Amino acid sequence: MTTLIKSATIIDSSSPYHNQQKDILITNGIIQKIENSIPKKEDYQIVEFENLHISLGWFDTSVSLGEPGFEERETIQKGLQVAAKSGFTAVAVNANTNPVIDNKSAVEFLKNKATGSATNLYPIAALTQESKGVEMAELYDMQQSGAIAFGDYKKPIANDNLMKIALLYTQNFDGLVLSFPKNNSIAGEGIANEGLNSTKLGLKGSPDLAEHLQIARDLFLLEYTGGKVHIPTISSAKSVDLIKEAKKKGLQVTCSVSAHHITLSDDELETFDSNFKTNPPLRNKTDIKALQKGIKTGVIDIITSDHNPIDIENKKVEFSEAKSGTIGLESVFGAINSVLNLEDFIENITTKPRAIFGLKNNIIKEGNKAEITFFNPDFKYTFTKEDILSTSKNSAFINKKLKGKAFGIFANNQLIIK
Repeated sequence: MTTLIKSATIIDSSSPYHNQQKDILITNGIIQKIENSIPKKEDYQIVEFENLHISLGWFDTSVSLGEPGFEERETIQKGLQVAAKSGFTAVAVNANTNPVIDNKSAVEFLKNKATGSATNLYPIAALTQESKGVEMAELYDMQQSGAIAFGDYKKPIANDNLMKIALLYTQNFDGLVLSFPKNNSIAGEGIANEGLNSTKLGLKGSPDLAEHLQIARDLFLLEYTGGKVHIPTISSAKSVDLIKEAKKKGLQVTCSVSAHHITLSDDELETFDSNFKTNPPLRNKTDIKALQKGIKTGVIDIITSDHNPIDIENKKVEFSEAKSGTIGLESVFGAINSVLNLEDFIENITTKPRAIFGLKNNIIKEGNKAEITFFNPDFKYTFTKEDILSTSKNSAFINKKLKGKAFGIFANNQLIIK
């Protein structure tokens, strides 16, 4: 199969063709030619869009899929189709399933279910058995079966010694530990950012202090043990400062931020729309500015959709009773591209996350495997329910004005166009 991409602006700072408009010819999944103009042939698949841009395939490091156990929210097959049409050639899938992905067989189940998909699936296995935070899971065996990191999704490791042992143990096989930044004893039953809005709306507040304490603890442990820790979905200005100082010390710490935390504030809660109920909670505008600056300065390493499908029975209820989470694969690019430089977005969703999670970067150049995302960075639109491809519809970006839209991907010798 031969695919010809016409008049595409290449956004790949590692490529010799960065910021140049070129035609790209792909044969059997390999980039054969990159030239100013390549003539069309009858048997070619043609990719041609107005203002077409391409980059290295996007990689989302925090995606939840319902299967196994919550197939009514999203199946693996449907989730990977959504990811492909949203521009993602790879996703790291969280362990929040039923049963939890906490053993070798469970990891292999995920990998096998994704066989043949254009989008690659990489499991993030649970750090502890059943994600209960008591006993460490079979980390080495799961890595050998395909797990790329270990973390209990949205569940902090409260036991300091368990976290210490995990950081020590994973050094034996260069494992990556994820530690969710929340101190439950401080956060309590808080469901909104503690501040003026939570008080005004009568919602139980969760202070950003709960995040700071957990991060500070993890950084002290990391300094003691060595190893690598990744802190997913930070949400506050102080968290950026803590991680910045740790990096200055030379600690191997990385972090991510979700699309909703750098674009939406807790002002959204005035309508009591449960789609804005997230974990961590949406913070204030000062935090948003600090998070955006953290990306620009390189303190924050990764942007994620933190895609978390929740069925209508658990969302269309009172705010206090609703489950936390928002889907985001379909909207992440348009949301982020509205507030950040395009190249900052591309770097934080391609090369940096791949390096942190140990995946290969297929630079856009002749002779390399084609793993490419197609998009238009200037397309402006209002995101509606019709733009949602996921089974679950719990998006925090419904009726938001976005800038930038993905057309699809070319990966694993498959062309997927929305």
